[in-house]
Amino acid sequence: MRPGQARPAGTMTLLRVGEAFAPERLAATDILMAGGKIVALGQGLEVPRGWPIREVVARDLIAVPAFIDQHVHVTGGGGEGGCGTRCPPISAHDIASMGIGTVVGVLGTDSISRSPADLLASVRGLAAEGLTAYMYTGAYRVPPPTLTGDIQRDLAWIPEVIGVGEIAISDHRSSQPRQDELARLVSDARVGAMLAGKRGICHFHLGDGKRGLAPLRQLLEETELPPDQIIPTHVNRRPELLEDAADYALAFGASVDVTAFEDAGDGLSAFDAVSRLLARGVPSTRITLSSDCNGSLPEFDADGAYVGMQVARNTALIADWQRLVQEEVLPLESALGLLTANVAHVLGLHAHKGRLALGFDADITLLDRALRPQRIFVAGRCLHGDVDT
Repeated sequence: MRPGQARPAGTMTLLRVGEAFAPERLAATDILMAGGKIVALGQGLEVPRGWPIREVVARDLIAVPAFIDQHVHVTGGGGEGGCGTRCPPISAHDIASMGIGTVVGVLGTDSISRSPADLLASVRGLAAEGLTAYMYTGAYRVPPPTLTGDIQRDLAWIPEVIGVGEIAISDHRSSQPRQDELARLVSDARVGAMLAGKRGICHFHLGDGKRGLAPLRQLLEETELPPDQIIPTHVNRRPELLEDAADYALAFGASVDVTAFEDAGDGLSAFDAVSRLLARGVPSTRITLSSDCNGSLPEFDADGAYVGMQVARNTALIADWQRLVQEEVLPLESALGLLTANVAHVLGLHAHKGRLALGFDADITLLDRALRPQRIFVAGRCLHGDVDT
């Protein structure tokens, strides 16, 4: 069992569904799970009599890879308006009920009252409840806070650490890092990840600042760092930033992460943002969605003074994703990638997550015909929804 992964169920489960997407449509409608893995796909699968097996018949549901949310404030974010504005942590139930089987925890503005050690404890707690949970080391500020005192050591020695983030740029809340500091940070993440056999991305928070993605463009133009190491998020914060992100993705063959804001304000919803990126010619395989769940959505006046805050939830993530399919912006096969295969590739988890395939983790979400999550299995264990045998 890999660190950060849910403990597999003790018996085999044979899942019989109406349709299955891997994300591409599969001919198979039966899925056999054992030891936390998918061990067989087919139609009319049978196992020898006497084997310890649970059969789950759900012919009215659609099996898809469990969703992956790469940006979750599992300890709670916030704090921009003082200690009374700290957001609450998120529960495993709130994650699993949205069909999400894997999360990556982040720290944001507040890395003083919350620390990477707090984040690691929360991530391990979610894993103990059955989810797969990872984390980024660091937070908004540069140099970033770490567990071991060094980015490379965090990546090399802490199994749950799969990258650095969320590092704030183009934001009045950032530490206004110099270009050479950003280059050193990304290169440290790259080397530490290489030593550990990880992707080791740097997850960059984009604010409202006029520089937009310019610091990231400069990194890719002036260094040897590859674009798959650098992932900008919140690119739909405002329309001009989204246009900048489309240019960035097309110029460098890079991936960009769209945030599913519940109230986009002056920005764009995830539905509108993905629609615009596709219209600009950005391949759907270069787009991911995340929730920013339990992070703060602070409001500031023209002088940068705090005036109010909302707490982000993950309901908009699923609602906007459903709308992309229902309004035929993307077929289900392509839309699934935004929450599964594309995210797994970005995070370097694509060898065992993000697909329904032999040998992959048995992380499966069952959707009804309206694409609403009804049940979820993580490592073969049902975490949400009734299981009829």
